[in-house]
Amino acid sequence: MSRRRKTPNTPAPSTSNPDTSKLHWFKADMHLHTPASHDYEEPKVTYLEWLRKANEKELDIIAITDHNTVAGVAAVRKEIEWLARLEDQNRLNDEEKSRLDEWRTLANKILVLPGFEFTATFGFHILGIFPPETSVRHLEHVLLDLNVPAEKLDQGSTETGASTDVLNAYQIITEAGGLAIAAHANSTHGVAMRNFPFGGQTKIAYTQNEHLVALEVTDLESRSRSSTPRFFNGSKPEYARKMHCLQGSDAHRLIADPKNPKRLGVGDRVTELLLPEASFEAIAELLRSTNFDRTRAYRPKDKPIDHLAVARAEGPNQVQSFHETATVRGGRQAAVLADLCAFANTDGGAVYVGASVRKGPVKGLSNLKGVQKELQAAIAERLQPQLEVRFETTQSNNAQVLRLSVDEGDEKPYCLDQSKFYVRNDAETSLAVRDEIVALVLENAGISRGGAPEVAAVAEKSSTTASSSSSNSRRRRRGSGSSNSSGSGRGNDNTASAKTSATSDPFDLPQVGVEIVSSENRNGVNYYVVSDLRNARSVSNVTRKGARKLWNYAIAQVEDHPVDPNKVQWKGNVGLVASESRAGKVRYDLARRDGKNIRVFYGVTEDGMEGPWAEFVGK
Repeated sequence: MSRRRKTPNTPAPSTSNPDTSKLHWFKADMHLHTPASHDYEEPKVTYLEWLRKANEKELDIIAITDHNTVAGVAAVRKEIEWLARLEDQNRLNDEEKSRLDEWRTLANKILVLPGFEFTATFGFHILGIFPPETSVRHLEHVLLDLNVPAEKLDQGSTETGASTDVLNAYQIITEAGGLAIAAHANSTHGVAMRNFPFGGQTKIAYTQNEHLVALEVTDLESRSRSSTPRFFNGSKPEYARKMHCLQGSDAHRLIADPKNPKRLGVGDRVTELLLPEASFEAIAELLRSTNFDRTRAYRPKDKPIDHLAVARAEGPNQVQSFHETATVRGGRQAAVLADLCAFANTDGGAVYVGASVRKGPVKGLSNLKGVQKELQAAIAERLQPQLEVRFETTQSNNAQVLRLSVDEGDEKPYCLDQSKFYVRNDAETSLAVRDEIVALVLENAGISRGGAPEVAAVAEKSSTTASSSSSNSRRRRRGSGSSNSSGSGRGNDNTASAKTSATSDPFDLPQVGVEIVSSENRNGVNYYVVSDLRNARSVSNVTRKGARKLWNYAIAQVEDHPVDPNKVQWKGNVGLVASESRAGKVRYDLARRDGKNIRVFYGVTEDGMEGPWAEFVGK
């Protein structure tokens, strides 16, 4: 069922980008079952009733994703082809003519994409979604390639026996012309489940693989710091590829079950996509891009989502910041530009102009277009190299705010006014020190500090051997390492950087915070080598007086409060030194025993506590 969608009435957000000004929001539910699924709860429903319900929900894009079968796709096409043949033979009765007319009308209003929900090894579910003209024979051939037994192709069962592993499934679906999406990734049978009983490298590979275009999640609207979209926002070093996150109804019935609200109906959980048209090609182009501003959770008009309120609730972090104004006077414009520069040099991010994170109403911008024009001119004049910044208007109640977003840059290091190099560390934008600037230059050139070409890390070999995302190749994996640190957290020699060794699990270390690697006393002043756990960069010649906030805190702890191993709350070889709330977040000082040495990690937040470290969250 292929057709071109007429332009909807919903306008795109205000933007100065000439391309995005021609885009429109389309409502998509790309996880829908039909009576072809064995566990469908209303087996007597007709396929026309199913499509009629999608139209009642005003959906623009839907996908047929039955369990390990395309029998639903075949049934829809068979009925339309049969009615069309009767029409050609002038044999249609009135009821049949009415049905054929309705099929054609709905097919011209809704883009129906064929696909399936595949059950991979270990029971993980993966959506495969294909162009509307894809033949049933081709789709069945893909399922056979995925090791779905031929005798089970029409059963629509979640159980298929031994099938194909997750990573090979992503690749087979992609090479067959489809889009691979991890189904309900954070929930049952999802590849991003919490407490997932596999090693860290496998978790990374399952959610960062280059053939995976998106994660379907059930908490797209969640404001929680532990929500799936926040986890995969690109700020974690081991999950460096920011992922598109979508939501779908996973409907096994037309209307939600009143006795069980978790059993959703058609169109009860919808994603909006900002596209030039409702077509498979436009969807594929968006999900394969790094433009994350063009997907959002849909809410009915009487219950709109306040996206700014969600962002304010999260607060400033590694990938977002807030400024009430962007005036030249007072240096407010420069602060906005500094954040953009820092995001481009680090993990990318968004700057909200016209809103603070303080409680109370949003101030907004009275002259939004004027502020945008001034910022565009300042960005072009003051940031080098040229940086692509996307502008979007977001609204909270009656206040309008500018959202400026930028991706991690490909021409690092970026600078402000030709000489100021900024980096982002958690919620802080800081001038880069010498070693950080050197690291940015070498990273952009693909050269390690030792002078050898940098090699991308490869995910561990499990039953699902495959490489992780190509975007991850720019990031260095961190080893469990050996350190010169003593029990006090201070080094015992004058080495300029920590020695590291490979490890099978990247979560042996916290993912954020800092470690004091070594120290040297020169003329009565202690100089430290500080390692940033987020990106594994080591910075030399740091003093307590000249250190930025977190570094200063770590050095102060080393000098004034050395760690007593007997007072650490140990859980095996990892332990909790202390925890307290600082700058609006609970921060943890953690320790790890490496033989006779104890390594101490300062200022770690919950976002950086995966694997064995999760034991200490909330303590």
